[in-house]
Amino acid sequence: MDDADWQIPEHRVLEFAPRSARYAVAVFVIDEGQKFLDQLERMRAHCGEVDLIVADGGSSDGSTESGELEPRGVNALLVKTGPGRLSAQIRMALAWCMRRGYEGVIMIDGNGKDDPSAIPGFVAALDDGVDHVQGSRFLPGGRALRTPPSRLLGLRLLHAPLLSLAAGHRYTDTTNGFRAYSRRLLLDPRVAPFRDCFTHYELHYYLAIRAAKLGFVVRELPVTRAYPEKGPTPTKISPLRGNWLVLRNLVDACLGRYDPAGSRS
Repeated sequence: MDDADWQIPEHRVLEFAPRSARYAVAVFVIDEGQKFLDQLERMRAHCGEVDLIVADGGSSDGSTESGELEPRGVNALLVKTGPGRLSAQIRMALAWCMRRGYEGVIMIDGNGKDDPSAIPGFVAALDDGVDHVQGSRFLPGGRALRTPPSRLLGLRLLHAPLLSLAAGHRYTDTTNGFRAYSRRLLLDPRVAPFRDCFTHYELHYYLAIRAAKLGFVVRELPVTRAYPEKGPTPTKISPLRGNWLVLRNLVDACLGRYDPAGSRS
């Protein structure tokens, strides 16, 4: 698919500096307030080899104003103004990064749960030729801190086994949004991620399955994900409708329903 045919949600872009690195780190956020700003501060020490990009789903809390971002080392701000949820936000960020010439994109949530000290490890994996790098809190060296029991059970007993079976590759942490993709993977016409069938949570799952099935280099990397000691669980997934969508998107991805028409797996 030529980039003129990519289906990307409407968005606006504010660039604070030109591209200066081979890779970008895209932080996905919507209304995370001070948690997000504190995360950007923590990330600065680990982003010396990458450009820091913020992919905003439409925050209204002031945390993504340019006066907050530029002093914290952010290279560019993308704001989704069109329809869609997380997968639309991801399409926006990945397409923009590809058009800007990055050789790979590292993705991290902006809710403060992920330890950014793993970013150099993702860079090293991309340098080593890995096409899909999946962060895992369950590998030796990774840590899962205060994960809600219901999430842990759903992940270990349902999500990871189903996705691994569909991919033909064992994954241990399939709901973790801390991951990276190579340019080679994202631009392969057999993958074609820039389609508007990806609107909710399906793109994460599709890319993990598709990368392994097509023989791209896939690797998990130990990371730390920590839920807060107090207060509500940071999430944008509603208990009923949101979890139903996650399950439906997972099943559809496992059954190959997002594979490009006419492609060979």
